[in-house]
Parts: sequence; C-alpha cells; structure tokens
Amino acid sequence: MRVKKLLTLVLILVAIVCLSGLFTVAIAQVSRQQNFPAPTAKFSKAIAFDVSAPLRDLAAARKITKSAFPEEREIRPERGEVATNSKHSADKALQAGGLRPSGSLAIPPPSLTFEGLSNQDNFETFGFRVAPPDPVGDVGPNHYVEMINLVFAVYDKTGHRLLGPVDTGTLWADFAVPDCTDPSGDPVVLYDQFADRWLLSQFTTRGPIYYNCVAISQTGDPTGAYFRYAFSAGPFFPDYPKYGVWKKSYIRAYALERAKMLKGNPKARAVHFFLDSAVVPLNLIGDGLLPADIDGSRVPTGTAPAPLVGTQDDDIPYGATFDALNIWDLSVVWMQTPVASITFRGSFGTAPFDSNFPCGVVAGSLPPDARDCLPEPGVTDGSRFLDILSYRQRPTWRLAYRKFGAYESLVTNQSVEALPGVAGVRWYEIRRINGDYSIYQQGTFAPDDGVHRWMGSIAQDHAGNLGLGYSAVNGLDVFPGIRYTGRLKGDTLGEMTLGEGTIRNGSGVQVTVSSRWGDYTSMNIDPTDDCTFWYVNEYYELSGVIGVNTAPFQTRIGSFKLPNCQ
Repeated sequence: MRVKKLLTLVLILVAIVCLSGLFTVAIAQVSRQQNFPAPTAKFSKAIAFDVSAPLRDLAAARKITKSAFPEEREIRPERGEVATNSKHSADKALQAGGLRPSGSLAIPPPSLTFEGLSNQDNFETFGFRVAPPDPVGDVGPNHYVEMINLVFAVYDKTGHRLLGPVDTGTLWADFAVPDCTDPSGDPVVLYDQFADRWLLSQFTTRGPIYYNCVAISQTGDPTGAYFRYAFSAGPFFPDYPKYGVWKKSYIRAYALERAKMLKGNPKARAVHFFLDSAVVPLNLIGDGLLPADIDGSRVPTGTAPAPLVGTQDDDIPYGATFDALNIWDLSVVWMQTPVASITFRGSFGTAPFDSNFPCGVVAGSLPPDARDCLPEPGVTDGSRFLDILSYRQRPTWRLAYRKFGAYESLVTNQSVEALPGVAGVRWYEIRRINGDYSIYQQGTFAPDDGVHRWMGSIAQDHAGNLGLGYSAVNGLDVFPGIRYTGRLKGDTLGEMTLGEGTIRNGSGVQVTVSSRWGDYTSMNIDPTDDCTFWYVNEYYELSGVIGVNTAPFQTRIGSFKLPNCQ
C-alpha cells in the first residue's frame, strides 16, 4: 500500500513511562532514526481570496434547493483497511478501579449545558441527513461557535443561539472557487485568542482538484464579515484536516501564513510537505498527524517549532514493531523568501496499548473491513453497531499545547481496547523542556463497569488540571451519551482521579449501516478565565428508525470547571 499524505503540524514528544507502579521501564523504547530523505517544503499562495459580506446577511440571503432524495448520506465514505483482530493485548497503563474519586474531591457537575445542532437541522436545510456529525466547536470571550456536518451555529455563552443553523457553504457564497460552497464536511473551528479572530474551514470533495477553504473573521464577532481563502491541495484529497494556532502560522496539512490572513492580504502563503510511504515508513505517517494548538496566553519561545504527533500500534499492519507516539517538528519562517522544514524527532515508546478492536464479529456485520464495533441497547444486528475508529493510526482531536514556566505541555488522546472487548480512552501528557521531549504521564480511562468510553478530546487549564470528554455506551442500558472526567495537577500520575460527570445521557440508539460515529469531538478552554472547559459531542435522544431516519443524532454543549483553578 502506497500512501501520499499532506503533512499536518507537529507537537513533540519523548517517552519515559512511570505510572505509579502500574507500568515502569528502566529505559524507554525510543527510535530516532530517520533513514529517509528530508521532505521538501513546497510553497504556494492562496488561489482565491475575497472579503465576504457579514455572515448574518449572507445567512439571511442564502437559498438552497432541497434534495428530492432524502436518503441518509455518508460524509467522506471511509472504507480503508481494518486489521483482523487476533487477540487482546493487555493495556499497561490501565487505571485500576471503578468510578469513585480516588481523592477528596469529586468531578463537579456541568455549570451549563445546552442543545447544539442536530441531523434534523441538515434535513431542514438540505432535505437529507448525514453520518457522521463530526461535532467541533470553540469558545471566545463572548461566543461559542459549533460546526457539524453540514451546518454551523453561533451562540452566546448562556447557550442562546444568535445565528443558525447555517449551511457551511454560506461562508463562501459567491466565492471564486464554487467547490467551497458545496456541502462537503469535516469542519474545523478555532478561536485565535491572540488576535481575537475566528477560523472556520471545510475541505472540498468535488475534485479532481481539491481545496481547503478557510475563512478568518475580520473581528471578534463570528457573525460578521470574513476574509475568505482557498488553498489548493492539487489532486490529493485532504482527508481528516485538522488545524492548530501556532505563533506565526495556522497549521494543518499545511502551515498557513497567519499574519497576512489576519490582515486580509490576498497574497497569503502556504507551505506543505508530501510524506510518501514509498519514501517514509508508513508507520511513521499512520493515518495522519495532529497539529499542536495553543491554549492560554503564553506563546512558545522564539522560533520554537510546532509539533505534530501520530500514533503507532504494533498490532496494526503498518510496519510498527512497538507501540509509540511519533513526533515531527514543523518550522516555518515567513519572510520574503520563506524557509520551512519538517523533521522526524522519533518514535517514543508508550505503555503497551491495543487499538485493534474486535469489530465485525457479530452476525450481520461485513468483515474484513467492518467498522461495526460497539453494541447499543436492544440492537442485535451487528452491522448497526457503532464505529470505535481506534484502528486508525492517529490521535484524536485535539493536541492541546500550553506553555508553563519551566516546561511546555501537550495533551492528546486515542481510543483503545482497554479490556477484552471494552473500549477506553488512552490519554497522554507530553512535556518539552529546553527542546527535549518526554512522555510525562499517560493513562487509560476505562472503569470496570462494562461501559465503552471512546471518541475523546482532552485539554488543560492554566493550573495544569486536565479535563477529558468522551462518548459512552454499552449493549444493556447505557444509550449513546456524553460524559467527562478529570484530574488535578498534583494527583497521582496516570490517573483521572475525580470520578465521572455527565453532560447528557442518551435515551435512543443509532441504526445506520455505515456505523459511523464521531469522527471527532472537541474539548476547549475558555480564554476569559483560562479555567472553564467547554465540550461538544453527539448523543441520541430518539432511536433511529430503519428506512425512515436511522441517524437522528443530536449534539450537546457543556461547560465545567475543575477545583483549584482560579
């Protein structure tokens, strides 16, 4: 299998593991060998640019002809290789015990929850529904912006909807690249706290030339006017695009010239690298790298490179010989003649994990590429189980960066088979000190209650506390819902010590034949106090009806604050 992948931005990571006696190694398994030529930087400019009318006016004027074919549609159908599951490999970072807090403090309840977008919004906008939703959001001083496939909305911070649902193509109404107005998907929204601006994006799927469509708000008001850009990906489909805010760049498969984009300069540049598996070992690329995204008010020192992180599992047929995090450094200097490089920093061994979940094992599912993994209450047809997506070799959104006094910290997560046939969330904190990386702590959160927890997102407040949100389900009495956990900075390493909170319990099931769930969720930090976590995910209140509406998903947005953050 030969794969060409457009690079994402990197966060750096080194692995030395010590998890409170759960798993220790005298010497971490690390490979820093780069036995391949350094990828070449390729610079380009935006192929289209303009300035939009205020979004609130575009939304009022936009008219969409609804489809006469209401059948559910799968966003970016993904039928890649799913490895045959051989046997469960023990998770050596599994947190022992149940849900009872291990310290004197318990997870606080949500301070606010409110209803987000739903598949009914897609139906009322386009005349059809989609799967999966890809729920993502971010928070600013006065607003919360949520995007799903294929619509978005703007809320105030009490949960009152100010605008929406708006189809994502409205952002590019009358734009020079008509593909940007298509209902394509894989949305991303970021709040740039250093400039008080919003970045909203989607890819295009029309082809044969593909684009990344990026809109930057002119002010801190996400309902106002936008600078609109299109960057060409050429004939390479920019699958699963993820962005990060870095010091002078917006980073994803490219680095984008942030300063010019903020000013609405039509000559904003981009740099990208090709990682070709005929040159770079496939296990070092995996299914994509995740870019660092800065939280807080402190920026990296000087010209510190932006980290990109990937994962590898030795039980997946990509060539890995041990479980690890793969780290790349992306450096860009935007000057008259720009300079950029991407450097492989190494494969840093983790506590062993198993991302190869036993999917497609229940009657009705269709191996060998089945994505039918997690049961739901009352669902006996294996083809309608939920997708865990753990077998994709990549971390799950986000790679949250935060600079502290003596070190820089990065946190991310992935779904794994924590116990035989039980999904859990493996999370990591990576630290960079004087340019050197190490895995400071890691853990797998999967309490012994038979509930599957997966599709997580993690972030860190300015006190160093961690908040982790995720989906939850089982085959008996836990319908697809939204939960969260956390830990305080000084707690036992490798453990989520505060128990578990609930943003929304489910009461219905999904019955799509595509099984798609996610593909990502989003945990973000409020820039106003740098303490409050905001999380968005999907859930089911009503069950899908085969032949009518198999995916009546809804989303819920919740916020919470952990003790000791002031």
